[in-house]
Amino acid sequence: MAERNQVPLKENGLQDGGRHVVALVLARGGSKGIKLKNIKPLAGLPLLGWVLRAAIDSDMFDSVWVSTDHDEIEKVAKTWGAKVHRRSPEVSKDSSSSVETIQEFLRNNTEVDMVCHIQATSPCLHPSHLQNALKIIMEDGYDSVFSVVRRHEFHWKEVKKGSGEMTKPINLVPALRPRRQDWDGELHENGSFYISRRDLIFKENSLQGGKVAYFEMEPEHSVDIDVDIDWPLAEQRVLRYGYFGRGVSLIFCRVSGCLTDGRVFLSVSGEDMVCVHSRDTTGLRMLQNDGVEVVLLSSRDDPVTQSLSGKLRTMLSCEVVDVGDELLKDVQAVMEQRKLSWKNVAYMGNDTSDATCLNLAGLSGVPADASKEASNAASFACRQAAGMGALREFAEHILQQTEKAKTQMKQDRIDRINF
Repeated sequence: MAERNQVPLKENGLQDGGRHVVALVLARGGSKGIKLKNIKPLAGLPLLGWVLRAAIDSDMFDSVWVSTDHDEIEKVAKTWGAKVHRRSPEVSKDSSSSVETIQEFLRNNTEVDMVCHIQATSPCLHPSHLQNALKIIMEDGYDSVFSVVRRHEFHWKEVKKGSGEMTKPINLVPALRPRRQDWDGELHENGSFYISRRDLIFKENSLQGGKVAYFEMEPEHSVDIDVDIDWPLAEQRVLRYGYFGRGVSLIFCRVSGCLTDGRVFLSVSGEDMVCVHSRDTTGLRMLQNDGVEVVLLSSRDDPVTQSLSGKLRTMLSCEVVDVGDELLKDVQAVMEQRKLSWKNVAYMGNDTSDATCLNLAGLSGVPADASKEASNAASFACRQAAGMGALREFAEHILQQTEKAKTQMKQDRIDRINF
């Protein structure tokens, strides 16, 4: 699997003194609230994928790591371009703390001088959050920086039932209750990330200490997932406020079942024929015009599809790859040749055999008549059936997401203090 090349911090002018800065996501396999929540699909992507994409696209780290004790989590982490630290059983217990796990990572990676601990359960993290927070610690000489969110909430003292004790206000005077616009609110840790120097983590046995600062994130980006009820709310939030990357540079599309509807017509002369909708070929041209490379996947065992693929190769000036039983291997070979990771790829399929690729791709789509397994793995389900304009529909979705990513990048550059 080709991993995305990490951009060293020293190349963007922030690193001085040869410091080695890494991003580290802790992803234990034994999560209790939601089973294997770190790789459970959220809005079509593994939960872990959202924060890894933001960390890598920030271009601020010498390397991006995932610390895990689980094989499937390791596989997903590498797919999304991260390196993997296999944590020991001693720091994989229910009682193990994040600090203990990070300290073990540091003992095994002695070159690391600074760690940005990112929580996988914060899927609305953007590259700009990490960029601006790292500037605080790198340029202003702080020892630790952590993320917060501003909340306007009034707190009251908790009392035990039957104690007879009365509750009391903690942060307000009821008779002088302020209006929201007249109160600045309070800062709360949102758990998105913690940046700390190596020596502080060992000396203080903590990620917060020394000369400490905070980075304020906006409420719409402060999402945390602990229990099942958080999941649907997080999906709604991430679809609106999540970071969708820099857009895809390549789309894989299965010819049979996506470009065609599966029917084969027999001519008077005995020739097999299939039809392709003009809307679908137009959709592929739209992607090409936007700089997205098109790779059609044709079955080696289907002579009708082979013949059609040859004609499409000429018509669309695109590459056609013959695939067999090892579909994933065939697709990865194309990606490795182009040095692409899954987050840079879109995939459209319709069958059970496509499910793995659909689940891994940065953007994935299925026609309306796709198999249940494929539909469950995809992030976008078309309203149209295969061969009836579904590919055009998915192409328009890709272009919309690309435009959304460009808009987000512009928004990230806004100075919100002086906005």
